[in-house]
Amino acid sequence: MSTTTIEEKCRLRERVRSLERSIPSEELKESDRLLLDRLMALPQVAGSNVLLLFWGMGREPDTQQLFAPLTAAGKTVLLPRCLPGGEMELRAWQGREQAVRHPYGMWEPSECCPLFAADAVDLVLVPALCYDRAGFRLGRGGGFYDRFLARYGGFSVGLCRQALLQDRVPREDHDQGVDLVLTEEQSILCKI
Repeated sequence: MSTTTIEEKCRLRERVRSLERSIPSEELKESDRLLLDRLMALPQVAGSNVLLLFWGMGREPDTQQLFAPLTAAGKTVLLPRCLPGGEMELRAWQGREQAVRHPYGMWEPSECCPLFAADAVDLVLVPALCYDRAGFRLGRGGGFYDRFLARYGGFSVGLCRQALLQDRVPREDHDQGVDLVLTEEQSILCKI
């Protein structure tokens, strides 16, 4: 990755985090409600049996609210386990009693939870600090999801607060976009 792109990503991370911190808590809760409702209304969610979600941290959308309703609807909810070397494995979410706290701060299914292959996943919800209108994201810099998405053939969705949506995020050849970006106000189809 070029130094210029690294610097651009660092500057954008700082701007987005600052903007995110300025959003009042009540607005975040309403944003979460709208984002999660829009996600749950997608026909791709209704048609999926196995969904890979993420554990929202800090001021990210509160994705834990999705686990119970999706499971109650008969769907299998997976969460990633971040492994050394920048890879992740996919394990079934079986509740907090079967979870461990990762050093990054998020909860992950423990090693005793069922392991799934990427080709078993119908839909993946991809975390990001922000997205652009082409479906590219600014992540936290670990590359876990870029590596996963490079070999994943299913449907991918990103949630982005409207206030954080960018016209373009800095990117390199290895950066992977999503199929659909949802904001509180828009559904942006990114790949055909």
